Amino acid sequence: MTKFKDKTLLVTGGASGIGYLMAQLSIVKGASNVIILDIDKEALRKTEEDLASPTCNILALRTDITNEADIRSAVSAIDSAGLEVDILINNAGVVTGKNFADHSFEDIDRNMTVNAIAPMKLTSALLPGMIKRKSGHIINISSAASMLSNPKMSVYCASKWAMTGWSDSLRIEMEKNNTGIHVLTVTPYYIDTGMFAGVKSPVVPILKPKTVAEKIIKAIEKNKIILRTPWIIYTLPLVKGLLPIRMLDVVIGKLFGIYSTMDEFKGRKQ
Repeated sequence: MTKFKDKTLLVTGGASGIGYLMAQLSIVKGASNVIILDIDKEALRKTEEDLASPTCNILALRTDITNEADIRSAVSAIDSAGLEVDILINNAGVVTGKNFADHSFEDIDRNMTVNAIAPMKLTSALLPGMIKRKSGHIINISSAASMLSNPKMSVYCASKWAMTGWSDSLRIEMEKNNTGIHVLTVTPYYIDTGMFAGVKSPVVPILKPKTVAEKIIKAIEKNKIILRTPWIIYTLPLVKGLLPIRMLDVVIGKLFGIYSTMDEFKGRKQ
């Protein structure tokens, strides 16, 4: 039996990208219920059709996770369906991709809410049930940007630093209180989805969505607490600790070309 056999999985941003792929893989692994939250109504409808399976019930809920009422409505719909979430994947994310001086208040709010605040609120709503059942798995999709500053990603970095800090603190709390709940923090490099269209990375390879989704599913099955990908991301904390900031700027910014990766950023078409 796998971690997914006869389980109920919820994934935010599950109508596209790695969210969709993780939902698909969880069905293959034996999940009995998959709940998908996404703001894109048409993509959600198509995803529900594509994932239809005789062995797994699909519950697709059009949800704006920046709206607290929408979160409460989604949780209510899950309760009404008689479902209890075993595996929660906080996957939905956005990026603005411009200099901080060009950000509007709305840009700042959207990035921080989607990437950091909404996952906390959704988890807060579902956590009591997991604690009561003394089991559960919470997966928080953060980013390598949660460990590294980068031009044209300032607010995105801030939101992901918040996500990583919260996620690992949550893990420690769950372990300290013997809740039986596992928490996995995922910090991938750029993934080749529409979200980061236009990004150029001269040294570190941009990741393939299927590869990332498969690694996350395996990490859940192994009860890992951290997943960084590709492997070089595991060296970031050490490199940051050893190098003076100006030297880090040279190594990361110039030699690896990270500080210019967002120069031609286009992002997902609206």
